[in-house]
Amino acid sequence: MNFARRAAAAIFLLAVLAGCSRSGTGPTPPADAPVAKHEHHPPHGGTPVVLGDEIYHLELVLDPAAGKLDAYVLDGEMENFIRSKQPSFEAVATVGGQPQTLVFRAIADPATGETVGDTSLFEASAGWLKATRSFDAVLTSLDIRGTVFTHVAFNFPQGNDKD
Repeated sequence: MNFARRAAAAIFLLAVLAGCSRSGTGPTPPADAPVAKHEHHPPHGGTPVVLGDEIYHLELVLDPAAGKLDAYVLDGEMENFIRSKQPSFEAVATVGGQPQTLVFRAIADPATGETVGDTSLFEASAGWLKATRSFDAVLTSLDIRGTVFTHVAFNFPQGNDKD
């Protein structure tokens, strides 16, 4: 009886291994089939700005009534907040053909324990943000965990993700 159980177990194992060795379970898609797009979903519904080769992202959220633009520092998948030591950073926007500097200052949040010098939220204010809904800009320099991103071009509200 013991031999019969071992033989049955061996046959079962061979059947499982044979099934696992197949190179696919369905038809191969045609060569001209559209490729699924890798997408990120900003948690606040804002504009995604890719930093580096999707190492990090900024999410820009406009509050036109207040004339402010929030910038959240997020990971490459836009799922987790990433704190930065930088107290501020700048972006130069082109509005009506004129350069306008936005200074994003670190924001402390006692609820999350974030402080200036250890935060994922930055805020810029400008009167022209109350009336302007679209502009091109360049992030001049931002240091996140020792990686410095410079001259990052983007459009608001489209972002800069080319995928």
